[in-house]
Amino acid sequence: MNDAELAAQLAVQAGRILLEVRASGRFAGKALGAEGDAAANAFLCDTLRRERPDDGLLSEEEKDHPARLGKSRVWIIDPLDGTREYAEAEADGWRSDWAVHVGLALDGVATLGAVALPGLEGGLVLRSDAPRPLPTAAAVPRLLVSRTRPAHEAVAVARALGGELVPLGSAGAKAMAVVRGEAEIYLHSGGQYEWDSCAPVAVARAHGLHCSRIDGSPLVYNRADTYMPDLLICRPEWAERVLKEVRRLV
Repeated sequence: MNDAELAAQLAVQAGRILLEVRASGRFAGKALGAEGDAAANAFLCDTLRRERPDDGLLSEEEKDHPARLGKSRVWIIDPLDGTREYAEAEADGWRSDWAVHVGLALDGVATLGAVALPGLEGGLVLRSDAPRPLPTAAAVPRLLVSRTRPAHEAVAVARALGGELVPLGSAGAKAMAVVRGEAEIYLHSGGQYEWDSCAPVAVARAHGLHCSRIDGSPLVYNRADTYMPDLLICRPEWAERVLKEVRRLV
């Protein structure tokens, strides 16, 4: 099994585990999120260590090991991106805007990955090795933002572009919404970590989207400090204009 196939298989199976934990009815609220995170993480890390024993591994839910810094190949995973959304029910059912990230960075570049959206009806996995044509963009750009804390820069850029703000849950759900044609721009400046964007960036790039820091500089992975201050994933036709508007805010 090649790396891309492994990433997709792992993302799908971890998503199934998360759905099973939730369907058990044994947990609720924060306890549900914690149990789902732990179960998905154990599966992903155990499998990667067995299938790719010579590679590095970085997971949100694992103690970080500095040995990964000396590796060219490092798997960067988020077993449950959007813990709050995963554990939150609405009047018409559970929220769907959460994800599973399985990414592989090669020499610091998010090179391949899979992002599963298990909460969608029937489930969905988007893969860097199976890009789909981008849907037609909307005439008025839609910018994805946090449901509770829209980034100042995103609000300002939306105003400058005459765009529309679209609240959504997890980072992976937002990135994949651009891939799926549900929005044109995902601009985030509130701080994330490498596992929040590695797999989504690999998938987004494979689909022809622009991916960078909000100053236009490259996204670099497998660093000692895993904090990533900001992120821009957008349709290529909007990249230059968005970056220009961000520069005006500095």
